[in-house]
Amino acid sequence: MGDKYYVAKRPPMGWNSWDCYGASVTEEILLGNAQYMAENLERFGWEYIICDIQWYEPLADSHEYHKFTELEMDEHSRLIPAVNRFPSSAGGKGFKPIADKIHDMGLKFGIHIMRGIPRQAVHRNTPILGTDATARQIAHPASICLWNTDMYGVDAKAEGAQEYYNSLFKMYAEWGVDYVKVDDIARVDCGPDAPGAGFSEIELIKNAIENCGREMVLSLSPGPARVDQKDFLLTNANMWRMTDDFWDKWEHLYGMFERCHAWQGIGCKDHWPDCDMLPLGHLCVCNNENGKQGHYTHFTHDEQKILMTLWCIFRSPLMFGGEMRDNDEFTKSLLTNEKLLNMHKNGRKARQVERKDDVVAWKSISKDEKIYIAIFNISDSKRKYKLKLKDFGLPKSKKYDAIEIWTNVSETLENGKRFELAPHTVVCYEIEASEMLK
Repeated sequence: MGDKYYVAKRPPMGWNSWDCYGASVTEEILLGNAQYMAENLERFGWEYIICDIQWYEPLADSHEYHKFTELEMDEHSRLIPAVNRFPSSAGGKGFKPIADKIHDMGLKFGIHIMRGIPRQAVHRNTPILGTDATARQIAHPASICLWNTDMYGVDAKAEGAQEYYNSLFKMYAEWGVDYVKVDDIARVDCGPDAPGAGFSEIELIKNAIENCGREMVLSLSPGPARVDQKDFLLTNANMWRMTDDFWDKWEHLYGMFERCHAWQGIGCKDHWPDCDMLPLGHLCVCNNENGKQGHYTHFTHDEQKILMTLWCIFRSPLMFGGEMRDNDEFTKSLLTNEKLLNMHKNGRKARQVERKDDVVAWKSISKDEKIYIAIFNISDSKRKYKLKLKDFGLPKSKKYDAIEIWTNVSETLENGKRFELAPHTVVCYEIEASEMLK
């Protein structure tokens, strides 16, 4: 976010514990998935291990929350890891031992937090580090989360509010945190309509990060964030959600095409609109579903290719949601497709070229002189598509050597080429811009 460095030069890539473990993630799970990433995915650009919601809740056991339950908290109104779930945090060590192990694997570590201050801190009127103000004096009791009871909002204009967030992020910096996902904030706290009467908790958080002594990615959730607030988001965050929680449902994936079109051209170095999680692989492991532990993604193989192609050509952050240690070969292939990931890493000026009868075409140009053309059929019927090279900025008199990135098959693309696409399928081509056939 500062002018001197970029903490998210490219859209971050990693794993988040929410889709597979909800609030029940443990130390063993974090380190086990980190080991898998280090051994199988790190060389492809995957690097973040994110511990999602309620790591401070001793009884957390699913995707459901225990209302008004006791949370682990230090003497300065700050939530700390539950020792029964994260044994290495005992003795005030916090997440530092886990972060150190993850860093030793060559990876980065992140956490999820809820905006605001713990309700139990407000009820007990506990002190805040660095100020004479107390929890009760900075709380905004009318600003609450509608789906989680852990926190009250912070009154951003109150004396002591900035000091509270400073104390949080100083602690996170001491732990070695590289990434913070702040929840219940992206759609309620952007700009002059925020609960803090014109100065938002997002700005407090940004200030705290810039003064904590450690570089951290700031991710805002959930969405949908509003496109008309893009300037505020570009100024104050590295990532922000374009959608509410994204799950393995076709209607969610279908709707993402409209959202990506609305946000196209806004993402840039250090600032990325976020399509949310990749609900792939083994999900909801913490839940008993018909006598089984969770389920594998409900998306078909072709729908998973659609998801990965859209996220990568649009350049969304990539946060895998499944239990990585249970990945099958197909799931692993989605995460290690080098041409796909090159489009994500090096793509520029991505845009929707056309949408007609639920056939959607996108284009991206990479800085390493490659052109990407993706054609999606998101209808429930077969569709035909006629390629018009001029729509993709290519001379229509030329022919192009191309490789379809999912099959790795070479083809010749020329003006007027016709495609017949089965329902819920995609083709995506990589073209070397310097190679043209006569």
